[in-house]
Amino acid sequence: MTKYLCICIALLVTMCSVAQTDVTGKIKTESKVKHELSYALHRPENTKEKKPLIIFLHGSGEKGTDIEKVKVHGPFKYLKNNELDAYVLAPQCPEKEYWNSEVLYQLILKIQKENTIDSSRIYLTGLSMGGWGAWNLAFAHPEMFAALVPIAGFVDRVPMIENCKIATIPIKIFHGLVDDVVDVNYSIAIYKKLKPCNSNISLTIFDDAGHDSWTRVYDNKEIYDWMFQQIKK
Repeated sequence: MTKYLCICIALLVTMCSVAQTDVTGKIKTESKVKHELSYALHRPENTKEKKPLIIFLHGSGEKGTDIEKVKVHGPFKYLKNNELDAYVLAPQCPEKEYWNSEVLYQLILKIQKENTIDSSRIYLTGLSMGGWGAWNLAFAHPEMFAALVPIAGFVDRVPMIENCKIATIPIKIFHGLVDDVVDVNYSIAIYKKLKPCNSNISLTIFDDAGHDSWTRVYDNKEIYDWMFQQIKK
């Protein structure tokens, strides 16, 4: 009886061993997603000569379909009372979406193709969600930008890891010390990551500013003068 039981167990083990096999294979899929992105574009007075391009990414409060929202803050607000001898591009992020780096990249290529833009003087800036989008876009296409100005922006894990990927881009970071929406430590952390490999980087923390640390930056001629001085080599 014992011998018969042992034989049965051995057969079951053998059967189980035969049934458990490893399989390898491949699958090919294709996924097409359509994106639609509205934008406002300011053209300088003289469009025959090549001019700089400033790309401005707004925050989450300006999402939607009303394109006038992208002019509430940033360079377009500055343009209401001042002049900029440059193109200014302000895309609008659709509701329930976030900035998509590849869609933004395609938009910039389109604007470059249709206008007389100096490809060595393309500047990227954004506030809050737009600051986050600016960081991601700069890391996705570092070859495109002559300067980066992220304000009050969240920073993803990938930029923290790939910090030296944008070592040659001049960067000015701004944040409010008492920001209760996006912690100032995001800006401090990425600044510390970038500093060892990027000699042209600065971090300005406004002691008295909350989340809106951008108004004093975009309303000041100095930030535009600084951007225009940066030329991609």
